[in-house]
Amino acid sequence: MKLLIFSKILFVFFLAQSVYGQNPLFIPPSLTGTTFNLDVQTGTQNLYPGNPTPTYGINGPFLSPTIIVNKGDIVTLNVNNGLTVATTMHWHGLHVSPSNDGGPHQSIAAGTTWSPSFEILNNAGTFWYHPHGEGKTELHVGKGLAGMFIIHDAVEQSLGLPQTYGVDDIPLITQSKAFDVLQQIAIADHMDTSIMVNGTIDAFYDAPAQVIRFRMLNGSSMRSFNYGFSNGMTFYQIATDGGLVETPNPLTRLLLAPGERAEILVDLTTMNGQSFQLMCYGSEMTNGIFGAPAVGIVPDVIDMYDDNPLNGADYELLAINVIAPTASPVTTIPSTLVPYTPYFAVNADVNRSLVLDTIRLLPIDVPNLAEGPFGINGEVFDMMVNNIYVPLNSTEIWTLHNKTHIAHPFHIHDIQFNIIEKNGLPPVISEQGWKDVVLVMPHDSVKFITKFITFEDNMVPYMYHCHLLHHEDDGMMGSFIVSSSIGIDEVSLSGNDDLQVYPNPSTNNWEVKSNSIKGEYKVILTSLIGEVVYESQGKSFDNETTISIPTADFIEGIYLLKIQTLKEEFQTKLMKTN
Repeated sequence: MKLLIFSKILFVFFLAQSVYGQNPLFIPPSLTGTTFNLDVQTGTQNLYPGNPTPTYGINGPFLSPTIIVNKGDIVTLNVNNGLTVATTMHWHGLHVSPSNDGGPHQSIAAGTTWSPSFEILNNAGTFWYHPHGEGKTELHVGKGLAGMFIIHDAVEQSLGLPQTYGVDDIPLITQSKAFDVLQQIAIADHMDTSIMVNGTIDAFYDAPAQVIRFRMLNGSSMRSFNYGFSNGMTFYQIATDGGLVETPNPLTRLLLAPGERAEILVDLTTMNGQSFQLMCYGSEMTNGIFGAPAVGIVPDVIDMYDDNPLNGADYELLAINVIAPTASPVTTIPSTLVPYTPYFAVNADVNRSLVLDTIRLLPIDVPNLAEGPFGINGEVFDMMVNNIYVPLNSTEIWTLHNKTHIAHPFHIHDIQFNIIEKNGLPPVISEQGWKDVVLVMPHDSVKFITKFITFEDNMVPYMYHCHLLHHEDDGMMGSFIVSSSIGIDEVSLSGNDDLQVYPNPSTNNWEVKSNSIKGEYKVILTSLIGEVVYESQGKSFDNETTISIPTADFIEGIYLLKIQTLKEEFQTKLMKTN
C-alpha cells in the first residue's frame, strides 16, 4: 500500500510538471574510434527530492555513452566491471560471433575486464548494448546500464540525412521505472509510473527548425510505447531494428515494444517558435500489450495493473521547443533510402515452431496466463542445456505461437529477420524491414524468416528470449548453437586420425575404436559448460578394444570427449540428439 501511494504521488508530480518540461534532455556523450573503454560503475542520481537514488552507469553514474562506429571497423570493447557483482554486456542487434555476443555465457566477474574484438558487419542502423546476465538483466538495465550503439556506412552517409550527433541526430532512450518508498529503483514492480527519456524525468528539448532525426529505443523492462506527436503531425520512419528501409514511411503512430528501435525524421522547417510534445498514446494500444488499457482476462490478470495510472493513458514523453535552425540545416526528406531484398520463404531449409506459454516450475504451481511463470516449448532457461541446433548457412522459418494473455516481444541474437506474417496477415508497414525483435500478441502467431551466416561455434550458444526483462530473468529464454558440423556421421579425434567415434549425432550410444592407442587410458565426457557427465578408465586400449558410451540418459546437446593415455590426449566434440 505504501508503494502504491508513493507511486501515485510521483505520478501526480510528474503530470504537474510535464506540461512545460522542466529538465533539459540529457544527451549521452558519444565515443568514437575503434577502441572503447567502458567502465561499469555504481553511482547516485537525485531523480526526486530527498534521498539520492542508487544507480549503475558506464563511464558515469547513470546510463551509458553512445558508441559510434563505421561498418568495416575492427573494434575492441574493454568492459571493466567495477561493480561488486558479476555482469555481462550484450551488443543487441549486432552480427558477432557467440563468444563476443555478451550473453549469460560471457559473464564478467567483479573487478575483471572483458575485451571482445570484432569487425562491424552490420549496415548502418541504431542498435544498443546492455547487460544480459542470468537472472539479472532487469536489475542491471533498470539501474541504468543501457546505451546506444550507432553504425554508419557509406550508403547512409550519401543520403543527406541528419547525422550531427546531439544537434540534428538525437538519441531517445525511453524507459519507465518504478520507485519504492526510499526512492530506490524497484525491480519486477508493475507500478512503473516514472517516465524517463535518456534518464531525464520531465524532459524538454530545444530542436532547430529543420529536419531532425530521432533514434528511438524502447529501453523499458516491460512497457511498450505508442509514439506520436501532440499536434498530430506526420513523421517519417526511415529505419527498423536492423537498419534503413527502402523508402520513408509516413506515420502518425509508431508502436515499439521493449528492445525495439526505429529511426524517424521530423520536418520542423516551418515551425520556428512553436512547441509540442512527443506522446505515448496508450489509450490506443491493443489490449494485451503491457501499457494498454487492459492485460489478461479475470482471473488471469497482472496484480495492480489497473492501479497504474499510465496503463491505457495518453501521456507526455518529451516536450519539444522549436528554435532557430543551425548554420547548415538539412531541410528535405529523401524519397528513397536503401534497396531492400528480404529472404524468400521458398528458399527455406528448415521450419521451426516455438510455443510461448505458461509453465509449472513446481507441481503445485498454478500459472497465471498474464503474469506467468512463462517458458518456451515447455522449458525454462538452463545454462547447461542447448535448445536448438542450427546448421551454418541454414535459411529458416520460425513460427512463434503465443498461448498467453500478454504480448511478448521476442528477440533473437546474432541475426536480423524478415517478418512474413502476423496471425496470417502481412506485417504493418512499420515492421517491414530488418528486425531482431517482434511483438507476438496474445493467442496469436508470428512467422519470420532468417539465415544463419558467418559465425559458428560448437560450444558457445546464442540466445532467444522474451524482451520483457522480468520474463527473461524468470526463464523465458532458450539457446541455440550454429555449427557446420551438425549432421556428420563419424568424427576422428584431434591428433589421431585412426581413433574414431560414431555415430555422430547419436541418440543411444557412441562407439570409440582405435588401431593405434595402446596401454592404460581414461575417457572423460564433459557438457557444454565443463561438467563431467561420464568417466571411465581401463588398462589396455588396442585394436581389439571398443569403448561404448551410453547416451540415452544424456540431455540433448554438444559434448567434449577426451581420451587420455600416459603420453597423449585426444579430444573431439560430439552431439547428442533425441
